[in-house]
Amino acid sequence: MSKKHYVVWKGKKTGVFDAWSTVQTLVAGMPDAQYMGFPSLDEANAAYKETYTKALMKRSLAKGSSSKPASSGASKSTTKSTAPTATAEVQIYCDGACSPNPGKSGSGMAIYQNKQLTGLWYGLHEAKGTNNTAELNALLESLKIAKTTIENNQTTQILSDSKYSIDCITKWAKGWKAKGWKRGKGEEIKNLEIIKSAFALYESIKKDVVISHVKGHANIEGNELSDRMAVYARIHAEKGFVEYKESLDIKLILAMQSG
Repeated sequence: MSKKHYVVWKGKKTGVFDAWSTVQTLVAGMPDAQYMGFPSLDEANAAYKETYTKALMKRSLAKGSSSKPASSGASKSTTKSTAPTATAEVQIYCDGACSPNPGKSGSGMAIYQNKQLTGLWYGLHEAKGTNNTAELNALLESLKIAKTTIENNQTTQILSDSKYSIDCITKWAKGWKAKGWKRGKGEEIKNLEIIKSAFALYESIKKDVVISHVKGHANIEGNELSDRMAVYARIHAEKGFVEYKESLDIKLILAMQSG
């Protein structure tokens, strides 16, 4: 069996390493650390040349291509949640949670490939966040994933229950930018830095991505799962944006605390 190798994108030192004990020392005490293991040195070197987000997405898509369903029977449960009606090869559901508002916030994401859940992500905890910052952060991370799927020639749709975050990026930001990032009468724009980052990314892929509004807490499976991840991030104070490592048991995840 070939020796496993590890990539650290964000840690006390970055690079490709061949010992898990070394990686542990480099990421210890860093809640936003970015690292991943690979079965070969070649795969690790190739991944290090790309971003952590792209590596996560590729792993998610690889899971989706497996003959064994990621949810392994859970989708056959009697839960009332509704599976997504796919209009794109990849659907990215995103959501934010905050309690109280303002207060502790977090963001979540659920990714489907060809109608099948392939991955959940959570994080971006803020001790003094808002519902709006959490929703915008979730949309920004979704745009990052969308850029990767589009580069892989996959049709992509982002779905959010936040009309505010969608309108900020797809409608209002263009005018705000033209006015020097000011609202009418020179009013300040809240959450401007997140909006700027998300809008720049959206502009680069807008011809190839569909961003849709979905009703929140309406038993839409992807929306409900991204909500659970957002709450999970808030509760666990996860500052990075990381993959949910537990089993993708949809019934159990939907039973988790909701926002």
